[in-house]
Amino acid sequence: MSLNKCMIIGNLGRDPEMRYTPSGQPVTQFTVAVNRNYKNQAGEWQEETEWFRIVAWGPLAERTAEYLRKGRKVYVEGRLQTRQWEGQDGQKRYTTELIANTVTSLDPRPRDEAAGEGVAPPAPGRARPEQAEAPPGEFPDLDDLPF
Repeated sequence: MSLNKCMIIGNLGRDPEMRYTPSGQPVTQFTVAVNRNYKNQAGEWQEETEWFRIVAWGPLAERTAEYLRKGRKVYVEGRLQTRQWEGQDGQKRYTTELIANTVTSLDPRPRDEAAGEGVAPPAPGRARPEQAEAPPGEFPDLDDLPF
C-alpha cells in the first residue's frame, strides 16, 4: 500500500496565475506560506515559514484564479509531485509541487468585492447576497457551518 496526500492551511503568497495548455486545459499556479511556531533550545519562540507551490487543473484552476487573492487564508489538499527539467546551463533542475484536488477559502468574502479586502464581513448568521455567485462546495461560508 502507498499514500501520497498533503493537506496544508496557509496564506497565498501571490495572486493565482492561470494559463491554458496547448490543448486548452486551464492550469493555475500560486504559492502558499505555512507558518510554524516553536521554542528553540534557549526557550525562545521562533517562527519559520515553509512555501508550497500549488498547481490546480481544470474547473478548480478556473475557480481559484477567479476567487483567490494574495494574503487570503486557504486550505489545500492534494498530492506532492516532483518535476525535473534541464536548465539553460545544462544542469538538471527540480521542483516539488502540491497538485491540488481541493482548495477552500478560509476567509469570509468581503461584502463588496470592488471595495477591496478592507470591507468587514456581515455579522454571523446573516445571509450573504453574494453566496449565490460563488461556486457550490468549493468556497463555503464558514459562518453558516453547524459547529
